[in-house]
Amino acid sequence: MIELKDLLKIYRTEEIETKAINELSLTIEAGEFISIMGPSGCGKSTLLNILGMIDRADQGSYHFMGEDITSYSERQRSKIRKVNLGFVFQSFNLIDELSVYENVALPMIYVKTPAAERKRRVTELLEQMNIMHRAKHFPQQLSGGQQQRVAVARAVANRPKLILADEPTGNLDSSNGDEVMKLLADLHHQGTTIVMVTHSKHAAQFSERVVHLLDGKIVTENRLP
Repeated sequence: MIELKDLLKIYRTEEIETKAINELSLTIEAGEFISIMGPSGCGKSTLLNILGMIDRADQGSYHFMGEDITSYSERQRSKIRKVNLGFVFQSFNLIDELSVYENVALPMIYVKTPAAERKRRVTELLEQMNIMHRAKHFPQQLSGGQQQRVAVARAVANRPKLILADEPTGNLDSSNGDEVMKLLADLHHQGTTIVMVTHSKHAAQFSERVVHLLDGKIVTENRLP
C-alpha cells in the first residue's frame, strides 16, 4: 500500500541543520497495523506528516497504492487525503462550535456525500462508538474518552483505506485509552490499515509491527505475535 524509499527531511535555521528523517525506507502493506515508537525528537511526527501528505520530504520517493505521489501538487495530495486518509490526534481536534453529529458528518460534506447517506452513516458510526446519546452535545460537554471516540468516528466517516493516529491515547486515562485502542483494533480487523505514533508500550501491543526510530532512522522493527 505504501512504499517510502530513502526519505530525507531537513529542518534548517541560521545556526543549525537537523535531519528529522534520515534516508528512511519503509513498506506498509494493506491491512497492517503498525506502531511507530522512539524518543521525543526522533522524527515520529515528521514521518506521520509525510505519510499523511501534510508535509513532503526533501529527497526520496513516496508511492501510495502503486502511485508515485512524490512530486504531486498540494491540490493533488489534498484530493487523495480527503478520500483515502483518516486522522486521529492526541488533542482530538474537534470543532467546538459543531455538535458531535456535525463533527462526524463534516468529512462527508467535503466529498459531497448525499445528505441521506451522511445521516445513515453518522448514525451508524455513533452507535458503533457507543456515543449516539451524545449526538447533539458539543465537544466541551464530553469527557476525554468520549471526545476521542467522536474523533475516531470522524476519522473513518469516509471509509478511508488508511488511518494515521498521533498519540491517540496520550490525553486519556488507562481505561479510556484501552477503549480507544480496542476501537482501532476493531477497525484494523475490518481491513483498515493503521499507522500509529505512540510512546505507550501498552498501546503498541495492539499493533502487528513496531517500528523504532532514532535520529530520523529506523533502528529496529519487531513483529508482534
